[in-house]
Amino acid sequence: MEATKMKKVLALCTACVTVIAAAAARWPTAARADGNTVVDPALFQDLRWRSVGPHRGGRVTAVAGHRAQPSTFYMGATGGGVWKTTDYGVTWQPISDAFFETPSIGAIEVAESEPDVVYVGTGSDGIRSNVIIGRGVYKSTDAGKTWSFAGLRDAGQIGAVKVHPKDPSLVYVAALGSPFGPNPERGVFRSHDGGATWRKVLFVSDRVGAISLAMNPAEPSEIFAALWRGERKPWTIISGAPVSEGVGIYRTRDGGETWTRLTAGLPQGLVGKIDLDVSRADPRRVYALVEAPGTERGLYRSDDGGESWQEVNRDFDLLRRPFY
Repeated sequence: MEATKMKKVLALCTACVTVIAAAAARWPTAARADGNTVVDPALFQDLRWRSVGPHRGGRVTAVAGHRAQPSTFYMGATGGGVWKTTDYGVTWQPISDAFFETPSIGAIEVAESEPDVVYVGTGSDGIRSNVIIGRGVYKSTDAGKTWSFAGLRDAGQIGAVKVHPKDPSLVYVAALGSPFGPNPERGVFRSHDGGATWRKVLFVSDRVGAISLAMNPAEPSEIFAALWRGERKPWTIISGAPVSEGVGIYRTRDGGETWTRLTAGLPQGLVGKIDLDVSRADPRRVYALVEAPGTERGLYRSDDGGESWQEVNRDFDLLRRPFY
């Protein structure tokens, strides 16, 4: 009887392997090798998103990981600190509670060249009426087991942290500043020593801060920055300003020493919050999600490294409320 059962199990396993092998053989070799191949969306129509946790405090504001560690992710919440999973989100552990002065997280970045090095910018830049003030930058050199304060305590809300892909000590921070009024600790800051010291490399005024950074993965000295005037009042939010006040998109090609404001094809009236990213597949392609009045709001794309831009999507769902 047991031998019969074993034969049935073996036959079933053999059939499964045969089916999988046949399916793999039918899949085009080029498609398997090329990660940029367009796949028919119908293949995924039965898949559904599901929450993998954790039960954090407030909405998720930052997620980061490392390509060499696909099961490990860090997550930050607007009022719940930093959490970590090492099993694809099945379980999560809070890792910042005993170290951070604030539970509000704005940005998380894992160093590409040294994944044990993790930087966290505190203070979500989603400045709702119940905004929690940030308390600077924190750094871990042991993958989140312990943390140390890394400066910029008065930078208020931090919207982005970027680390040089080959040097974990070269760090850039986008600081919005205080959400309640003018202060000088705004703009883009740079550290060459892992956060021991900082230099302000892009500053416009004490009312305009930086909220987004995008680094060219092929040429890390090329960085794009978005500047925003965002101020929280008890009864409303001030989002945006005329471009004459210095808001908009800037680019450096020398690691932050000099900056150029990019304008061709972008809104030239009132400009609000902007989010940036650079394509890893084609670093000349840059995306900008721009808050602006009327039909000027939307997703913009540059195919020449920021020299010129065109609006490619005007879906209102992309930009409903500026504090997000």
